[in-house]
Amino acid sequence: MTSDLTSAPIPQLVRRLAIPAGTGFFFNTMFNVVDTWYGGQLSTSALAAMSLSFPVFFLILAIGSGVSTGATTLIGNALGRKDYDEARLYLSQSLSFALLHALLLTAAGLLLAPHIFMLMGARGEYLVHALSYMNVIFAGSTFFLLNFVMNAILNSHGNTRAYRNFLMGGFVLNLILDPWFMYGGAGIPPLGLAGIALATVLVQCLGVFYLFRQLSKTGSMPSLCLKDLTPRWNHFRELFKQGFPSAMNMMTVSLGIFIITWFVGRFGEQAVAAYGIGTRIEQIALLPVMGLNISTLALTAQNFGAERIDRIREAVRVSLRYGVIIAIIGTAAALLYSRELMGIFTADRSVIEAGVGFLTIEAFVLPAYVLLYISVSAMQGIRMPMFGLIIGLYRQIAGPAFLFHLFTTVMGLGLVGIWWGIFGITWSAALIVVIYVSRTLATLEKEQLKP
Repeated sequence: MTSDLTSAPIPQLVRRLAIPAGTGFFFNTMFNVVDTWYGGQLSTSALAAMSLSFPVFFLILAIGSGVSTGATTLIGNALGRKDYDEARLYLSQSLSFALLHALLLTAAGLLLAPHIFMLMGARGEYLVHALSYMNVIFAGSTFFLLNFVMNAILNSHGNTRAYRNFLMGGFVLNLILDPWFMYGGAGIPPLGLAGIALATVLVQCLGVFYLFRQLSKTGSMPSLCLKDLTPRWNHFRELFKQGFPSAMNMMTVSLGIFIITWFVGRFGEQAVAAYGIGTRIEQIALLPVMGLNISTLALTAQNFGAERIDRIREAVRVSLRYGVIIAIIGTAAALLYSRELMGIFTADRSVIEAGVGFLTIEAFVLPAYVLLYISVSAMQGIRMPMFGLIIGLYRQIAGPAFLFHLFTTVMGLGLVGIWWGIFGITWSAALIVVIYVSRTLATLEKEQLKP
């Protein structure tokens, strides 16, 4: 069964798609919060190693984002045109596209991870912890990417509930597996930080079976055989064309986190641990916005295929209104409870103080993230993903490389200079994107009016 996103009222559709997706993202982030909490129980070094691993882990997220964005866009466009045969073909090709990238990612990750961590300053026990975590994650890359693409296929059909259910179940299972694998018991040896990673991979593996079953129930899944999964290079080319800019955009996030972590690392392991905890708290505040991203992409993809630019503009407007309200609530919570939130994850006073400094400034950046994320999702849905990549290069690489050095060293602001740098870069990028998207949609509307 296919959900037609081109006719129902936009506010109703946004809520119907965004609430389950946002709920799923909540449990996904709480999954990561649980991992971070257990890492902190091992040691500050283990906690810092998890923070150090985050930009490397983002490589998986970046490739998964690229594959899933390409799949959502192309399948959604085909559904909007009522071309169901083309939609089914892109479905099977998206799966094989994900498998190919998963194999390449696993090999490259296991080979390059030690060099990346050493480049980021990890040595001794710090390096051992980081590698014990990421080697297991890279070994399970296939499960991550398959889940990404199956979720994308379901989203393009207007189904955001299946992935939500998987994430909710995965969170509960992770609560059981993390301490079991980390401390050992019932035939499992104590695995430490590697146990946390193994629990994550096992949950992803089970998710593959669940999502495949849900996908089969939609009626859009062809009876797959080896022939269906054989790469068709014209379809791979289109998936790459739409997915590569999105993957690179996410990759810039990874590089941006790498740059931030490198600058923060100059102030010690406690500062790195504080930044890692602070970003987890920030993710919680932005969780409902992640649901709006999913709904915006799905709605723009189908309505672009149906040539309904007016509905795309309305979807963006409604999503931004909901998102800004959510961000303001998050800003208030971060300002009022920053110390208490940091204290959940660590008792180290220096980590808490550094984290409070981060959250006090970052709280005012949350509305800018709303403007950025929703606008970029809309551009992806109308098959114009390159602008998001350009903004990503500015926001994650060019801006930080210049401003962080200026604020921390030249102006002597120290660690707080990094936090103010993030503020200035994010807000300037958000304003640029909103103006560009508005003008792009206006141009598309004018082209539709031409005889």
